Amino acid sequence: MPEPISPPADAAVPDANTANTTVNTTALQRFATLTREALHQGACQQVLLVAYQGGVPAIEEQGQGLQRVMVRPIALRGQPHLSFLLRFPTKDITKNLPQGEGLALIGQWLADGAFRNAHLFTATEEVQLAISKKGKASVRVGKLAGVAGGATSGAAASGAAGEDAPEPALAHNRDKHRLLELSRPFLRELGVTDAHGQIIPAMSRKWKQINKFIEVFSSAVARSSLAERRALHVVDFGSGKGYLTFAVHDWLRNTMGRDARVTGVELREDLVKLCQRVIGKLKLPGMDYEQGDVRHYHPADLDVVIALHACDIATDHAIHLGVRAGAEIILCSPCCHKEVRPQLLSPHPLRPILQHGIHQAQEAEMLTDGLRAMLLDAAGYDTQVFEFISLEHTNKNKMILAVKRRQPKDNAEVVRQIHDIKAFYGLQRQCLEELLKADGVLPA
Repeated sequence: MPEPISPPADAAVPDANTANTTVNTTALQRFATLTREALHQGACQQVLLVAYQGGVPAIEEQGQGLQRVMVRPIALRGQPHLSFLLRFPTKDITKNLPQGEGLALIGQWLADGAFRNAHLFTATEEVQLAISKKGKASVRVGKLAGVAGGATSGAAASGAAGEDAPEPALAHNRDKHRLLELSRPFLRELGVTDAHGQIIPAMSRKWKQINKFIEVFSSAVARSSLAERRALHVVDFGSGKGYLTFAVHDWLRNTMGRDARVTGVELREDLVKLCQRVIGKLKLPGMDYEQGDVRHYHPADLDVVIALHACDIATDHAIHLGVRAGAEIILCSPCCHKEVRPQLLSPHPLRPILQHGIHQAQEAEMLTDGLRAMLLDAAGYDTQVFEFISLEHTNKNKMILAVKRRQPKDNAEVVRQIHDIKAFYGLQRQCLEELLKADGVLPA
């Protein structure tokens, strides 16, 4: 029988308070028991570790920015193993361990507080271990959406799940785990799948985009303070037909069990009406679609701002709205970098290179999004700029992801760097900078 992933006897717990120590030990042992039983009964599909806090030398040696660790059961040479996939921004690292060693490693990481959230996925349930900022651990068991029957938490629930769950695939090269399933009703209503829940061939790239976006979004939530909150409000500007908007709503409410409100904001009336019909038909709680523009939209509360393919300075207005509202996450995929490009024509050392239109466009895009990332840094966010995915309708595949910093830091150096870059390129104005200065976020 596999070893439990309970903490070693001498393992430290995050909080020295006696009551919390007891709570942590109980929570860790419960998660360990449910994981061990799910593996023993063949019901475990994946264990997910997120919100890395540091302190593991073997991980630190691989570089910065660990996003998550995905662990799945496999069979190697006829023996049960656990395959660990460590996902970094620019690379994945895979390591296979015998099941007992793998469980012991997970247990040690959790006991040492290296991760603040752990998830066990079976065919019917998700078990979540959460550790608060103060070090208090708790376990929650939830039934996955779309599963018939009524399994409850504990050993009895694991037994019921094990009897009814399909045999998990243990082949070394099994299909990639998706955070969304093709059976979700919104995919059928939006034309991604057919009546039998099969992907429509022409929508395969869109399906890949949806899953990649949810993967990025889930990682951002895990790294933010939203990981500890049940209720949150997401607003998606320029949401179009709502593929990603519906996906975010479905993942938050049905997979993660969050009390989430998701609002799509779109200018085109026909798309607004289409999405409102889908919401009404599927009776989706906590979801709405409104006709509007980011420049004139003022929500009462806001936790996440999404703005994909907002043209030119509309991206700046979306970022500004998020900063002004104190959003924990701002997620943008910029488009049409028009504001900075004409300003590059003034004489400076790069003029001979930028006389070529393609170079000028590429430089304007890099400069605009680079300044946006720096301005978000100055406004109190940890920011990444990375390639997202080749999209179905455009070759724009850059994403800016900003997660609100837990601890404030002096922004004077970043502000100085922004000033130097603008001076080098001869830039007179940048929309987001002016908006932040008007609000007093940056010095005038």
